[in-house]
Amino acid sequence: MSRSRIAVVTGADRGLGLGITKRLLGLGWDVFAGSYLADWPELTELRQKEPERLHIIPLDVASDESVQEASRAVEGKTDRVDVLINNAGIATRYPRTIHEEQIEEELLRIYNVNAVGPMRMAQAFVPLLRAGSGKRMCFVSSEAGSINRSFRDNWYGYCMSKTALNRGVQCLFDELRPEGFTFRLYHPGWVRSYMSGELNTDGDLDADDAARMAVAYFLRDRYEGPGIQEEDRLVMRDWLGREWPW
Repeated sequence: MSRSRIAVVTGADRGLGLGITKRLLGLGWDVFAGSYLADWPELTELRQKEPERLHIIPLDVASDESVQEASRAVEGKTDRVDVLINNAGIATRYPRTIHEEQIEEELLRIYNVNAVGPMRMAQAFVPLLRAGSGKRMCFVSSEAGSINRSFRDNWYGYCMSKTALNRGVQCLFDELRPEGFTFRLYHPGWVRSYMSGELNTDGDLDADDAARMAVAYFLRDRYEGPGIQEEDRLVMRDWLGREWPW
């Protein structure tokens, strides 16, 4: 493999994850794209255009076995990863109030994908990230996880999963920042994507614009100067660069 920079992207089949993958390729990165939907054509079509730099790896972040197999597949092709982008996430098609039946299986699946999945990925890829120049972990979160500012009054599984994700990232930050790891926790805005299984056509941002802004934030170093080390403070920012309480 070339000595270009290397990224791993989860949930890369479509929507924001596919847009992030395209953007990174356009910037000259090599990308390992996690694919959950083997029959979805866009990622395969993209690989035909970028056969040397795009590597598709089967990946279900809800499965320990799948995540471990993915890390072994990446390790078989490279000795390092510079950036890990945890983008994979799901929502529900049917937001339920407390007066409606909560489907336990659905709640647990959302939590497993959105909160536990990124922790699986972080653990599996720490050795490769430690060997890279970036040592950067990026996490796509949501305003839904902000206890202080989220506007939602139901969506229990989704909101709870994103709050749990944010706390998990804080734990990773506390443990790995002393080793030089850097972190990006990100609210991408309302994206026209497939998180509920169907294309949301009402979002404010299309996937390519959302990806452009996300990648810019993921790759940009935070300011450091005399007495100032911004990387030593974990924050969540949105697509306009605004800091969110979480």
